[in-house]
Amino acid sequence: MKSNQTLDAWSRLAEAVRAVPDDRPTAAPFGFSTRVAALALGAERFKASLLERFAFRAISCACLLAIGSVLLNFSAITAEVRVEAVADDDDLVAVLLAE
Repeated sequence: MKSNQTLDAWSRLAEAVRAVPDDRPTAAPFGFSTRVAALALGAERFKASLLERFAFRAISCACLLAIGSVLLNFSAITAEVRVEAVADDDDLVAVLLAE
């Protein structure tokens, strides 16, 4: 626990600091805004790598192919499934491909 003497010393120090006026200049130094603007405009810009460019193109091509394949096969997707009786001795692959 803190003693009363420590708290009293802290209170006196805090009051002394509050009593001192703050007369520091608040304006930015001469040329500060020019330096900041020059640093901001002179910063190196992010450049995408060659692999990154091809990756984005590949993703867009894959999306277009996926959408196109769904559109081309939409009638097959929405068609009613025909249930046919397949005999045990019939070839299942041949029956399915005969459609």
